Formats: sequence, C-alpha cells, structure tokens
Amino acid sequence: MVRKIATGLWLAAASDAAMAQDLVPAAGDSGDTAWILVCSALVLLMCLPGLGLFYGGLVRAKNFLSVLIQVAAVAGLASVLWVIVGYTLAFGETTGGVLGNGRAWMLIDLGAVRAGLTIPESAFVLFQMTFAAITPALMVGAWVDRARFGWVMAFTALWSLLVYAPVAHWMWGGGWLAQLGALDFAGGIVVHTTAGVSALIVALLLGRRQGFPTASLLPHAPGMTMLGAMLLWVGWFGFNGGSALTATDDAASAIIATHTAAAVAALTWVLIEKIRFGKPTTVGFATGAIAGLATITPAAGFVSPGAAILFGALAAIVCFWAIGLVKHHLRIDDSLDVFAVHGVGGMLGSLLLAPFLSAALGGTGYAEGVGMARMLALQVAAVGVVALFSAIVTALIALAVSLFIPMRVSAEEEVEGLDQTSHGERGWMFD
Repeated sequence: MVRKIATGLWLAAASDAAMAQDLVPAAGDSGDTAWILVCSALVLLMCLPGLGLFYGGLVRAKNFLSVLIQVAAVAGLASVLWVIVGYTLAFGETTGGVLGNGRAWMLIDLGAVRAGLTIPESAFVLFQMTFAAITPALMVGAWVDRARFGWVMAFTALWSLLVYAPVAHWMWGGGWLAQLGALDFAGGIVVHTTAGVSALIVALLLGRRQGFPTASLLPHAPGMTMLGAMLLWVGWFGFNGGSALTATDDAASAIIATHTAAAVAALTWVLIEKIRFGKPTTVGFATGAIAGLATITPAAGFVSPGAAILFGALAAIVCFWAIGLVKHHLRIDDSLDVFAVHGVGGMLGSLLLAPFLSAALGGTGYAEGVGMARMLALQVAAVGVVALFSAIVTALIALAVSLFIPMRVSAEEEVEGLDQTSHGERGWMFD
C-alpha cells in the first residue's frame, strides 16, 4: 500500500513537471542552433589557418610571420570589440536606421531567441562575431611587407567600429539600406566591398613596396597559398551556408551555389592563364577560387546553381582584369590583390544578384512591387554608398592614427623583413 501511494505521488509530480515544462517557451531549435555553431567554427577556420596560410604563402619568406601575427591579432582584437560594443552597434534595435542602440553593450541583455529566428541570440552573436573578425583581417593583404604593427592594430580597431559595424547595421541589422530593399545574403557588400575598397585606400596612402613591381616580390610558398585557399573554400560553406541561419534547404542551396561558383572560377582562371601565359599555376587556381567565392557570396541563397556557374565564370574574367588594371596600369601596390579579388568580386556579385534574383531565372523572386530594374538600381545604390563611405572613413581613420603611430616601417626594416625587425624571436625565455 505504501509503495502504491509513493508511486502515485511520483507520477503526479512527474506529470506536474511535464506540464510546467510545456509552459516554458523553447530556447530555439536545436538543429538550427547546432548548425550555426558549426558554421561559426568553419568561418573561424577560414580566418585563422585559411587566410593566414593563403596570404603567408604569397609574401616573401622574410615577412611570413608578420602576416600570420597580423591576421591573428586583427581577428582577435575585432572579436573583443564585438563583445564590448560592436554587436550592439550592428545588431541592436535600429535608431533611425543608422546604428543599433546600446541594449547589448558587453552582451549584457541578450534574448533567449534572436527576434525573427529560431536560434538563441548568443549563437547569432557568435556567428556574426566571426564575420566581424575576418573582415578587417582581409585587409592585411593590402599592406604586407611595409605596414607598422602598432598602426595596423589601432587602424583596424577603429575601422571595425566606424566602418564595419555601421554597414552591417545598414544591411543586416534593419538599417536604412535594408529598409529600402537592398540585399546582401552573406557579405558581398558588408564584408567584401568594405574591406576591398578600404584596402585600396590604405595601399594608396602607404605607397608602393621597395622594388614594386619586380620578380623579387614573387611568393615564397605557392603550395602554402594553395592549401590556404582550400581551407578558405571549405570554410566558406559555413560563411554562406550559415547565413541562411537555419539547417534547411536554404543552407544546402547556398552551399551548392557557393561550391559551383568557386569551382567554375578556379577552372576559368587557369584556362585564362593557359591562354595568356602558356601554363596554369597553383596561385592562379587559388586566386580564381577565392574570386568565385567572393562573387557568389552576396547572392548564394538567392540564385540557382545554374546562375552560380555564370557568377563563377564572370568572377574569374573580371577579377583577372582588375588585377592587371590596379597593379600594371594604375601602379597601385595592393600587395595581395584584396581590392581586385575581394572588392571587385563582392561588388560584381552584388550587382549580378539583381537580374538573377528573378524567379524566371531560377532565383527566389523579387519582393512585391519590385522588378528587375528597381532591384538593380537598389543594388547599385547600396554598393556605391558603401564603397564611398568606406573610402572616406578609411582615409580619415588611417591619417588620424598616423598622427600618433607611423603607418610604415623604416626603409631599413622593410629591406631586412618584418619577421626579424618587428616580430623576431629574441630568446626571452633564456634571458
């Protein structure tokens, strides 16, 4: 009898607990949350080993360590700033469409679920943090061999807050460009246009490397660059697939488009090299793949895989031409072609998005009352405004920081190499 009473009380308590749990709102979809956590790791994989190896192989051996530490340090600094104030500037509730409010300063007021999504806001913060980390790190390729480390850190810190965060809010945080109807699926405008244009401005302000352009500036480890590009390629699945923010067909479609564009661009690039120079190269294949990835990024979740083939082919053709224009005709020493590949690719993809968004061409279709011409006008306006804003603010930040920290190392340090003069190991542990 006692056992029956005890069993009855336990069942009643269990039933009450189950009812209580039913009344508690879910903290988000576990599948979607797991997918975003994995994608966050993939984007970080792009940045730290991927971008570091890609850029590191392209420079001379005496500057390899300086590239690695700049990429890693910039990403780390941007991540810390994202926690302190970057996230709330980019994704806090909009105030006039320009910046987010301060509710999430130091991430002190995160919701259980990000509004309009099925994932916890903490997962959304993490995913967007990886974007905020890799975007300024992309610019490192423009100033390798000659920029002073202290200036790099101060410049990128201010750039993250004054360029990246506002543009992220305009496009992704409910800001004024999003309200107008401009689209950017995964960063063609927010990431690649801002970083590419800003990199070009810094390259102009810094001036050319000693000996530019000569054979002495050839990459010291093309194989390392190829490995870095492969890591970037794989990690880009998280970049674009994760931007669907759900583990659904939207993510799968974005990844198919991403892979297709990268493959076509890489193959087109080596075909151009074969026709132009008589042989394909590993650096060419790697550069072509990155150009295709940057170009499909703003449209990956909106266009068909068939359209991605055209995106990839045009990415190789246009970015190959852009490298020649910037380096050989304009004589601008954007050392690792950040503007010509990332900037031009991101802007090209943002414009191609307009026609290929059409349902008739396999896209997801236009919003009500928007046609192809209006969509193209919106994309042109968004790209133009963001490019101009990035250029002006970047120039102001770069010059302001240079009043306190010189932008460029000395001529002697540049000749000796930054690995030794700026980051050389001194055997401190044995002193």
